[in-house]
Amino acid sequence: MQPKSLNFLLLLLIFSAPVLALTSDKDKPIDLTADSADMNDGKGISIYTGNVDIRQGSMRIQGDKVTVYHQGRDPQRFVAVGRVHFQQTADDGKIIKGRAQKVEYEMNSEYMQMTGDAWLNQGGDIMESDRITYDRVKSLVRGGSAAKGKQRVRMRLTPQDEKK
Repeated sequence: MQPKSLNFLLLLLIFSAPVLALTSDKDKPIDLTADSADMNDGKGISIYTGNVDIRQGSMRIQGDKVTVYHQGRDPQRFVAVGRVHFQQTADDGKIIKGRAQKVEYEMNSEYMQMTGDAWLNQGGDIMESDRITYDRVKSLVRGGSAAKGKQRVRMRLTPQDEKK
């Protein structure tokens, strides 16, 4: 893996960490493993395939394929596909877990979209639908038709006493 291209992925993870992040995660080293890496600086695309596993602090993202789109040295968005799983610890200590067939994240707008059997667990509260979106800037989570999905949203809200 070329160090210059690895920097694109590192920047991607550092800037995407605030989506669900433990504040200190962005200061931790990033470890990435994949069966294959294909970086094309000319086209601004880096593709990691085969059992992709990315870790930084409390954050872990796993998927079959992760594509990073960048302009120059600045990542613009990433797309993870194929049994995507992620987990991270929030500042309040709650574990956040999610999974979907596809996860897209826009760096500039801090907007995440999960599609295909999307599932999100935030400290015991669970949301499921074909599509879940998260706008970090507006602190807005949407599921089902509110997220332009085709399926109803299913939720389980856990009382505070049971979350302890």
